[in-house]
Amino acid sequence: MRALDWGPGGGPDLIVDDGGDATLLIHEGVKAEEIFEKTGQVPDPTSTDNPEFQIVLSIIKEGLQVDPKKYHKMKERLVGVSEETTTGVKRLYQMQQNGTLLFPAINVNDSVTKSKFDNLYGCRHSLPDGLMRATDVMIAGKVAVICGYGDVGKGCAAAMKTAGARVIVTEIDPICALQALMEGLQVLTLEDVVSEADIFVTTTGNKDIIMVDHMRKMKNNAIVCNIGHFDNEIDMLGLETYPGVKRITIKPQTDRWVFPETKAGIIVLAEGRLMNLGCATGHPSFVMSCSFTNQVIAQLELWNEKASGKYEKKVYVLPKHLDEKVALLHLGKLGARLTKLSKDQSDYVSIPIEGPYKPPHYRY
Repeated sequence: MRALDWGPGGGPDLIVDDGGDATLLIHEGVKAEEIFEKTGQVPDPTSTDNPEFQIVLSIIKEGLQVDPKKYHKMKERLVGVSEETTTGVKRLYQMQQNGTLLFPAINVNDSVTKSKFDNLYGCRHSLPDGLMRATDVMIAGKVAVICGYGDVGKGCAAAMKTAGARVIVTEIDPICALQALMEGLQVLTLEDVVSEADIFVTTTGNKDIIMVDHMRKMKNNAIVCNIGHFDNEIDMLGLETYPGVKRITIKPQTDRWVFPETKAGIIVLAEGRLMNLGCATGHPSFVMSCSFTNQVIAQLELWNEKASGKYEKKVYVLPKHLDEKVALLHLGKLGARLTKLSKDQSDYVSIPIEGPYKPPHYRY
């Protein structure tokens, strides 16, 4: 909250967001101020059972007593936002669709040098790192269930398979399911495997993936963790309020929850939040550099074009030539040397010698 509160007359010109939290706060704040002006009604934090959203509503409620136009002033000052994550981007597209987006947004997540690197290779590195730091479990020979086979799920499944686990994927998307099968992975439902698997990882960005009813059916000391986005992929509220459940903190960010009927327990990492941040140190700096280079380029683009009218209150993706530039900037560090097209080759395939080399619709 302090990042947005710059005192009287101040405030950010641009937002670099990760998960859409700052963007959500401002949009909800503007909405609450409009209701407050018309009716005098203030937000009620008890109107939701989502702990994170309760905090958002509490912040807005307190702010209304100090400055009932705080978020309107912020909205007027803001040039735009660049968003890092899948979940945050989904929120932005929803707001664009229903006409409530308050300022231009650049979707950094769907830059190839973000989603195909940070999401895939970053999680491939940080999932086993977090698992081993938290539990020191032997991954080889275990049955690991990866809920979701998008870019994050693909990285997680690859890491578990390489470590010797028998990997099972759950999916709603037939294309992603077929990809998993072609990689030699099983595709089943969570209900099929809930009592047999040793490690469960949620990667979907959705909610209610692993519920308390699933958790009480798991084998003793099964590990449950999330590397998607919010903690509501795992039903932490249902677990915390389960009658008679006992929480034993093994060490910070590693808790064993024991069910009264069976006396069996499951191990939940990072309280259902991002385990690679809670139990390890997140992604390595090199792969994050790809993401943050995209963020910087997006911020510069929004600022430099702030008076041109180029960006409306919509969601945009960085053009292909800038995506390729991000990759190019990182090649030297890894000792790569690119092959160059000849003039004849360039003419033959109708691709400029200096790029971009792929059309916008190309799937890497």
